[in-house]
Amino acid sequence: MVKKINIFSCVSCGYESNKWLGKCPSCNEWNSFVEDAKFKGKHAAGEYRNFGETGVMALPEIILSEEERIKTGIIEADRVFGGGIVKGSIVLLGGEPGIGKSTLALMLAGKTAEQGCKVLYISGEESLAQIKMRADRLKISSNNIFLVTETAVEKIAALIEKEKPALVIIDSIQTVYKDGVDSVAGSFTQVRESGAHLLYTAKKTGVPIILIGHVTKDGMIAGPKTLEHMVDAVIYFESEKYLQFRILRAEKNRFGSTNEIGIFEMTDEGLKEVKSPSKMLLENLADEKTGSSIVTVMEGTRALMLEIQALTGRRAYGTPQRTVTGIDYNRFLLILAIMERKIELSLESQDIFVNVAGGIKVNETAADLAVAAAIYSSFTERPVSTKTVFMGELGLDGEVRQVKHLDLRIQEAQRLGFNKCVIPAKSKPGKTEMNIVMIKDIREIAGIIRQ
Repeated sequence: MVKKINIFSCVSCGYESNKWLGKCPSCNEWNSFVEDAKFKGKHAAGEYRNFGETGVMALPEIILSEEERIKTGIIEADRVFGGGIVKGSIVLLGGEPGIGKSTLALMLAGKTAEQGCKVLYISGEESLAQIKMRADRLKISSNNIFLVTETAVEKIAALIEKEKPALVIIDSIQTVYKDGVDSVAGSFTQVRESGAHLLYTAKKTGVPIILIGHVTKDGMIAGPKTLEHMVDAVIYFESEKYLQFRILRAEKNRFGSTNEIGIFEMTDEGLKEVKSPSKMLLENLADEKTGSSIVTVMEGTRALMLEIQALTGRRAYGTPQRTVTGIDYNRFLLILAIMERKIELSLESQDIFVNVAGGIKVNETAADLAVAAAIYSSFTERPVSTKTVFMGELGLDGEVRQVKHLDLRIQEAQRLGFNKCVIPAKSKPGKTEMNIVMIKDIREIAGIIRQ
């Protein structure tokens, strides 16, 4: 006998209560409870929730196949996935509307199909004709890609077991529903139960599944956070509005690093891989620029060179503006405080704008010295050579601290023709043809920019 019980579930952590609560006692989120339906009995047990008869095995007895990953052939995507898509894994691909999620998914399908692998593309939002139009624009015409429009998760699971494809793409998880769950598609319960059903299907069959998920106005994957806990990888496809680059970034990856990024450029023929982003980001630079500095940051194993731009201007009245794009705002305020105290710059009455050219977000402290150099250059109106690269973290007392992977950063700068590198004192760089300048304190930045 199946019994239906109305409960309330927290959309942030999945905590359940028999009554509505203003604040979740588990994750402390406010107004996060939604009404849900829970079933007790045989139906609630979920016959799909099993991996088949595996038995108890000792760790050394488990035999791995030779090819546990599927190489998609898209280098930027494979880097983010950790070297390829792991068989039997389930990946959540999220992004804002129009960012290119479906385009990227179809490109993954096309490249995988070119290797002779069977790909099943399941659409719950677009017709087959619409997908064919996109495929024609991307020049994808493989006979190994099979399309179907379906939203019932039980039928999707049956299709996967019947067709036995090498890869499955579902566009999108918010359109999929499960029979017997008393709520509409896209609701908390439907997304959770449909995701769980597909998870067990992937583990049971060994077929990797990519779920496309929409992003809310807050920048989170629409649906319950429990779905992000279920899947093996959460990949975000993101971009600053109106900028040319699309960034593929892993928020969670059980089979790879979360520090790697893939960079794409949107063109008339779809997404194009950017294999040398540093060169594109720094092209057409003048020999000298005021309010500009170059830094090498690390994104996983990749060294990426970026231009930090700063603009300062005196404000006669009112509160000065502080506008930052691409850098953590609190870190920016900390750098300003260090400069005001240690270099004795009068920045309290200045409007200050800082931007990372190209729309790339910098998440590491190795860019501190470059940010300080750009602000100092703009404030003093002294130009900086665009053949000089700055790398270093700032301490609260103004000291310039060492950074990791220094040799990789220097090698990337040398490869692109830079001739001078400003790094922290006591660093031990490898052999290089670049002019290495070591500084101990932020006060020394003034002497370097005057040169």
